[in-house]
Amino acid sequence: MDHFVAPQFIDVEDRIIGPITTRQFIIMVIGGVVIFAAYKILDTAGFILLALITALAVIVFGFVKINGRRFHEFVGSIVEAIKRPKVRVWYKYVPISEVMADGRNKPLDTIKTDFVPRQSIQPKKLRDLALIVDTGGRYQG
Repeated sequence: MDHFVAPQFIDVEDRIIGPITTRQFIIMVIGGVVIFAAYKILDTAGFILLALITALAVIVFGFVKINGRRFHEFVGSIVEAIKRPKVRVWYKYVPISEVMADGRNKPLDTIKTDFVPRQSIQPKKLRDLALIVDTGGRYQG
């Protein structure tokens, strides 16, 4: 049987210059280009303002981690949570027999549903079910 070496530390990024990773280096280069363009185009006050904002963004997006996740992943999670609906609506399954001939569903107030009352489970029955689950089905009750 062949033996293969399983890769380890796959979540560690490659380092290119000391402790700087490739992603951090690219972010720093982009920030440097933006600051250089601001230096050539803007006056002193505008350059200083844009340079500070750009440097802050480079530091935050390049080096800050929140709960072990990169900052841009954290921001993406926040945006996704904001866009996601707060209430999830459950639509009851309508059986085929309740669909009209033209393919539309019948109005919900005309559909007859079978109500099944909730049954309580006796403590002994619950204990037996727990044993069956815990033993992987070996206990038969």
